Amino acid sequence: MLESNYGFYIGLGLAVFSSLLIGSSVILKKKGLLRLVEKGGTRAGKALGENIGQLLGGGEAANFAAYAFAPATIVTPLGALSVLISAIQSSYLLGERLNLLGKLGCMLSIVGSTVMVIHAPEDEEVTTLDEMTLKLREPGFLAYAAILLAVCLLLIVYLAPRYGQRNILVYLTICSVIGAFSVSSVKGLGIAIKGFFAGQPVLQHPLTWILVITLVASITTQINYLNKSLDIFNTSLVFPIYYVLFTTIVITTSIILFKEWVTMTVVDIIGTVCGFLTIILGVFLLHAFKDMDVSLGNLPQVLQSEEQAPVTQDDKNILIDADNGSIVPEDKPKVFMIYS
Repeated sequence: MLESNYGFYIGLGLAVFSSLLIGSSVILKKKGLLRLVEKGGTRAGKALGENIGQLLGGGEAANFAAYAFAPATIVTPLGALSVLISAIQSSYLLGERLNLLGKLGCMLSIVGSTVMVIHAPEDEEVTTLDEMTLKLREPGFLAYAAILLAVCLLLIVYLAPRYGQRNILVYLTICSVIGAFSVSSVKGLGIAIKGFFAGQPVLQHPLTWILVITLVASITTQINYLNKSLDIFNTSLVFPIYYVLFTTIVITTSIILFKEWVTMTVVDIIGTVCGFLTIILGVFLLHAFKDMDVSLGNLPQVLQSEEQAPVTQDDKNILIDADNGSIVPEDKPKVFMIYS
């Protein structure tokens, strides 16, 4: 039990550290681009790319390692902390204002993450590739994976060419559905790496190479469609929707494949769900209202201006008013004036 808790907290620390590095890489990229615009220079751009690559690569490596120690149910939702970290750092390092709703969103994200950590499952059932193989062969997961593949093919082949440019959910759903396979592959490869250092013959196991191929294919597809979505739609809409879809599908996959929730009590299940919903609300507030000028100082003025906003009549009411105003009583004489 002590060893299990020890591994859980290692995975938790790696997940938080990953969010810190990924969030910092976003700020470094913004700050470096602003400096390049001011000073220019190829050498500065090369150094910037190397620093960003190191931070982002370190963050992804830490996130990869977190899945080997902690359940996917807790590692994946904590990815929202990278958004929170980048928002806080941008307010201090880039001078970007974080309004009242953004600060409230940050607080809600922290509270939701804390609640999820408290109620998350700590017992890890899958520790070897043989156990992972048995999990993948279960009829429930095979049916679930077949449904995901069918949905993904339908989206890529039929819906994406027709509606991808107009509907934000098409590309993001593809990324999220493929994410179920990428996270499962990362989880399995994390188990393989732990087995490798333990002296197990993981390189001779066929599942290792199947997971590597699945991971490369799924990540390539995710990046492709996520970039398409970012090129067309507003970033403030893309990231919250993608986070909700991706995390929901990954948690569902974790429930079906690893059965991490089987040993949880009803209180822990309700607490985990409430924590996840709190994170979603925090991410939404952080993105959806980031351009509004709302603070404790001007909050009364903002509310007062909303109350005093003029009511705009629709065309139907305008036509009715104009028609009523033009009615002349029949008992009054009508005078016609002709101007030459």
